[in-house]
Amino acid sequence: MSVKIRLKRMGSKKNPFYRIVVADSRSPRDGRLIEQIGTYNPVSEPITLKLDEEKALDWMTKGAQPSDTVRNLFSKEGIMQKFHDAKNQK
Repeated sequence: MSVKIRLKRMGSKKNPFYRIVVADSRSPRDGRLIEQIGTYNPVSEPITLKLDEEKALDWMTKGAQPSDTVRNLFSKEGIMQKFHDAKNQK
């Protein structure tokens, strides 16, 4: 089973709100998920990003692959750098 860290769209029409979730790559975008690890609101001013960093790093060490958008969000928060450092430290 390949696992992805991706966005699940919530909110109303023209007012998106996303949950950052861990899901099987074969499940639909808004379908079944394994765990919710954060939220992302691109509409609010300033943009809101709440994330459980420990869970994100834990899932990535287990082999979960972040989607392109989630990878960019993680990079801005410094999570990708921490993951890279932890991976090279071993």
